[in-house]
Amino acid sequence: MRYLLIDTSNMFFRARHQAHRAADTWTKLGFALHLTLMSANKVARDLGADHVVFALEGRSWRKDYYKPYKANRAVARGQMSESEAEEDKLFWETYDELTKYLSTKTNCSVVRCATAEADDVIARWIALHPQDEHVIVSSDSDFVQLIAPNVKLYNGINDHLFSVAGVTDAKGKNLAFSIESNSKIKVGKPDANFVPPVDYQKWVLFLKCMRGDPGDNVFSAYPGVRVKGTKNQVGLTEAFEDRDRRGYAWNNLMLQRWMDHEQVERKVLDDYERNRTLIDLTAQPDDIKAVVDEAIREQISHRDVGMVGVHFMRFCGKYELTKLSDYADAIGRWLNETYKGVLDDRSKTHSG
Repeated sequence: MRYLLIDTSNMFFRARHQAHRAADTWTKLGFALHLTLMSANKVARDLGADHVVFALEGRSWRKDYYKPYKANRAVARGQMSESEAEEDKLFWETYDELTKYLSTKTNCSVVRCATAEADDVIARWIALHPQDEHVIVSSDSDFVQLIAPNVKLYNGINDHLFSVAGVTDAKGKNLAFSIESNSKIKVGKPDANFVPPVDYQKWVLFLKCMRGDPGDNVFSAYPGVRVKGTKNQVGLTEAFEDRDRRGYAWNNLMLQRWMDHEQVERKVLDDYERNRTLIDLTAQPDDIKAVVDEAIREQISHRDVGMVGVHFMRFCGKYELTKLSDYADAIGRWLNETYKGVLDDRSKTHSG
């Protein structure tokens, strides 16, 4: 089985920022709907899909585990102008209409856990289907860590497909890329001879756990640490290479202490483990995994909705999605596919 796992709000709201700045709100809304559904359609067309899952956001458990988590988002919303706030309200109303349509007029699974994020839903879906293939549809680099022989990541914004073999463009050409010191992946030009670093996705995760994630307001475990060490100081590269042995380089780095801006002494290992809990999508607390798994079990689609194609055309008509309606036959096929898979009950004994 091959599943398409859609990071729904990511695709919808990132599309808003990709629309032309001069476009009116109605045009932006149409573009967001178009890009969200066409990204899924492209993967279904190119790679095939036995079932599509739309993962939704809940109130994250991370906000209780770590108070600063995403606190910067509320500040940004409070600084919106009146017109920006009105547009934001319309986007959320349309997003709710989209998810309602998907939940009631298609046979896709639409999964929301009240206390977890879409990232958690996607990660746990993969854990519950370890023998199946998965393609995550998102522009969020947090998902790079989940790339495995049976897991790919498709970025519908720039048309890049990430796999263990590297990154390819819309034409399937191999792309060179580099991993910056802040864990961001910088994709370059086509290069048929480029070979990605071994375990590059694990290196990205380690960097992010050490550097923190400014976008989510997660602080660094060791500010200022070098990527490459010196004669007198171990760097991130040496510690990463020593991660399985837990030898000198690993312990030398992790047992370091530093003073934060409030003159409180911090130990690198403690903050690294905190960040790993927040960032590593296989390291959620066991009780969180159990709650997300239950939400997935309860919300898997066994529906047999009829006239899926007709409902899709009505949805397109409501939002004047003329170009999207041209693909009604192709999109209707995967919207019509109900869940026929098998959950791995062994995942009840929590992994990670």
